[in-house]
Amino acid sequence: MIDYETYCKIRDYHQQKGLKATQIARALGLDGRTVTRWLNEPRYRPRLSGPRASKLDPYKSQILQWLEAHPYSAQQIFQRLQADGFDGGYTLVKEYVRKVRPRRPAAFLTLSFAPGECAQIDWGLCRARHSPPMPTYLLCRVAAPELVYFSAE
Repeated sequence: MIDYETYCKIRDYHQQKGLKATQIARALGLDGRTVTRWLNEPRYRPRLSGPRASKLDPYKSQILQWLEAHPYSAQQIFQRLQADGFDGGYTLVKEYVRKVRPRRPAAFLTLSFAPGECAQIDWGLCRARHSPPMPTYLLCRVAAPELVYFSAE
């Protein structure tokens, strides 16, 4: 199948330069029958191709059942399909599983507390350059909404 630019070149060579189909084919590196066919076409028509069947189509319902029963990996599903006679590739299975697998929820939890309901406590080490030269240990308590520091000297 040729593209629109090549079609225009074929028409131009034939109408403007007066070349024959074999001469155009030689100049553009095409087969003579292809050039003849496109010279007989009044306008460019791209190829209309329909959706192709996938090797995976007969197995899609089975894959969905497996994924609903257990969160199998694409590799595990591929191995099960091969045992059932599937002769397609792993990439085909992997892309389909990625498309149909339910999305995992975000892995975080938003916490919300009223003032005084929650506190966090942690120890800290403060090394100051002023006297005393010894390190100072701090106990830090965070309670909503204020921040409180305690020194443990």
